[in-house]
Amino acid sequence: MNRQLLENLELLVSKGHPICTDSRQVEQGAIFFALKGASFNGNQFALQALEKGCVAAVVDEKVPLQDERIIETTDVLHTLQQLSLFHRKQFTLPVIGITGSNGKTTTKELVHAVLATTCKTLATKGNLNNHIGVPLTLLGLKPEHQLAIIEMGANHIGEIGELSALALPDFGIITNIGKAHLEGFGSLENIVKTKTELYSSVQSRNGKLFVNGDNELLMHEAGLAKSILYGRKPSNLCSGLIIGENPFLSISFRVNLPFGKAQKGLAGQIHTRLVGAYNFENVMAALTIGLYFGVTPEDATRAIENYSPSNSRSQLINNGRNRILLDAYNANPTSMAAAIGNFLAFGKPPKAVILGDMLEMGDQSRQEHREIINLLLNKPFRLIILVGSEFKAVAKPSDPVMIFDDVQQASLWLKANPLQDYNILVKGSRGIRMEKVLDVL
Repeated sequence: MNRQLLENLELLVSKGHPICTDSRQVEQGAIFFALKGASFNGNQFALQALEKGCVAAVVDEKVPLQDERIIETTDVLHTLQQLSLFHRKQFTLPVIGITGSNGKTTTKELVHAVLATTCKTLATKGNLNNHIGVPLTLLGLKPEHQLAIIEMGANHIGEIGELSALALPDFGIITNIGKAHLEGFGSLENIVKTKTELYSSVQSRNGKLFVNGDNELLMHEAGLAKSILYGRKPSNLCSGLIIGENPFLSISFRVNLPFGKAQKGLAGQIHTRLVGAYNFENVMAALTIGLYFGVTPEDATRAIENYSPSNSRSQLINNGRNRILLDAYNANPTSMAAAIGNFLAFGKPPKAVILGDMLEMGDQSRQEHREIINLLLNKPFRLIILVGSEFKAVAKPSDPVMIFDDVQQASLWLKANPLQDYNILVKGSRGIRMEKVLDVL
């Protein structure tokens, strides 16, 4: 990569010029990166971006304009990534890397809420956690930031290592490792190998890991690394217990050994706005990270208690007709089983589950969908609705379930057969758009 090019672009970034990758959403003074995808070519919109006020357009194809604002490179995406690394190296602040099969975005949001009580914190927006989102987040670093939280997602082998090489995390946390994106990984073993690249990256810089001490796999993969342990066991540095799910999760916690600025014997309770026992680990992670970085237990507790989930993640909706647990941002076999298990203890009958396909399961898709149906059988649910071609392919005529090709068909049936006074679980992969059934519930 041309160092002079990176230095010139870094000069613009350091002067406050934002990064833009969509010519429809141009900010005045932005630097436009003409990214390409399967169905779009940003090079075709470089001139439009300049006309709208961009100070520069980085392209990797010839454009019909002789203008000093046009910056030619061989690969726009690679340039964006290398610029983000160059920019990252201008800062010495602590960087926390977060990955995992489930719960990483919720954990990131909770950690951000806690740490923001005491320092200026940069965190990944939404779930912009891929090969484009991580560079964009890193390029948002400014001198006033004191700490950064970088969420990293992966759907193929080696991706966490690639993202870690850009973010250079000093601290790392893997929320859990389960069956997600099997189509891209091929096997659970490959998922483990890829997710734990974060551990290797942090260890290579003599950093520290935050590890769920109850998770045997994560403990094994962390090895003898410098680890701050959290979980249920009293052997963890910070331990906790679930004391309520009514319907929101409440926990008690205790510091068993001093770490960071947390003193031995520190104890308290947290009453969250999160639904589901599976959020216990996310809360404990955020609390432990906050205490390590010097947040007071009062501030950490308050931040977690004030956090409300959004964007179809474990949202509790009471619309006057039914009480709905909406968890339709993502789905894989691990999270689906956890959601069903949690729903068993959620509220009173009658109960309905409305589940959409789990995408990116590859060759194991039908087996995994059949196992979910088996899990549902003989459970005390009044109504089971399954949506999508994968569920449809493995459902048997004798299964006490209703099957629909898509969410539109399911919505039409629900409109004609309205539910009243139900507790309802709605979950599925993002691509199925299960949130659309809300209009008829």
